[in-house]
Amino acid sequence: MNILLVNHFPLQGSGSGSYIANIAKSLVKKGNKVCIITPENTSNFLGPKDIKLHPVFFKYEEKILGQQEFNFPCFDPHPRSSLLFDNMTEIQLEKYEEAFRKAIKEEILEFKPDVIHAQHIWILSRVALEYNIPVIVTSHGSDIMGYEAWPKFHNVMYEVVEKCRKIIAISNHSKKDITSIFKDNEEKVITISNGYDDKIFYKEDCKKEKILNELNINKKYNKIVCFAGRLAKNKGVDLLLQAAKGYDREDILTLIVGAGEEYKNLNKIKEELKLKNVIFLGNQDHDTLRKIYNISDVCVVPSRKEAFGLVALEAIACGTPVVATNQGGMPDFINDKVGILIEKENVKELENAISKILNEKIKFDAMELVKYAIDNYRQDLFVDRLIDVYKEISNKNERNRKCI
Repeated sequence: MNILLVNHFPLQGSGSGSYIANIAKSLVKKGNKVCIITPENTSNFLGPKDIKLHPVFFKYEEKILGQQEFNFPCFDPHPRSSLLFDNMTEIQLEKYEEAFRKAIKEEILEFKPDVIHAQHIWILSRVALEYNIPVIVTSHGSDIMGYEAWPKFHNVMYEVVEKCRKIIAISNHSKKDITSIFKDNEEKVITISNGYDDKIFYKEDCKKEKILNELNINKKYNKIVCFAGRLAKNKGVDLLLQAAKGYDREDILTLIVGAGEEYKNLNKIKEELKLKNVIFLGNQDHDTLRKIYNISDVCVVPSRKEAFGLVALEAIACGTPVVATNQGGMPDFINDKVGILIEKENVKELENAISKILNEKIKFDAMELVKYAIDNYRQDLFVDRLIDVYKEISNKNERNRKCI
């Protein structure tokens, strides 16, 4: 099959970007052809091999031929853009839609997709529905946050839900959120969990001191706590810093991987709490992130809101237990064999859970964690279900297929 993936965000720096990169690789491995239409604001972007990339360029740090005069919009700030959908002018919205409309038209003619798989119940999904190509939409949670925050986009979302063939929820919690809003189309919503890329995230023999030296950290530490994700308010990194005040010792290092609008504020909190063993590493590539997971004793996901929590799954795949909030999709896959769930905004509970793992009052078998991830959550397991959905909606459309 030819599958056209359309996303509101680049492949790097967002959960939906990682999602489509992962499923694209699995789809190609199973003999399908994939094209991805995505916004970009740098000419130095990378994508999975054997996949056609169609970037729509936006203004950022360099001048790129044909780029829009503004940056790509977001639900909440992205590491490479702070423009929110709600702050766009009418002219910007029109140009935004038209740029992607042009890209989708071009790929319908050149790539000839059997199915369009759009991300987010949002603007670009509505644009994708303008053609006689069957469309399914994955909701990533941020679109539901957009619904709650910005009523002016309600009509767009209702139109998408009404006209698309299927809506994929990435967790049971996500499905509940979607069906509570779009009750008349509840039958369209199916749950297909996120999977992780087992070719990138896996257990390996990493020497702690060597990896820390590669990160320009020359001090020796006995235990390591890690966080990975956008530095945004809803990710709860401020709560981790408050918890670190309780477990902070000279032999315990806390590594924070990621970038975002909360960076300055989080550094200020670090200074106010006088945390000497907390290091912000900024964005890191996947190979480095895998090594960080492997040398860590616990990965912390203290989110206030989290549609799924792929970071937690990646850490488990590397044999690292997780302390996470009882939010979104994380209760679907985090149990007492692989980690500890806590209530959100509860700093004391967060500190206690981390400390129990660091002090080995609660122990985990790294290889059991790895096996659990491989057996239940590697991406290939879920892409088969996706392909079944693609085939189902494509067959229904085959008899009447006038594209434009």
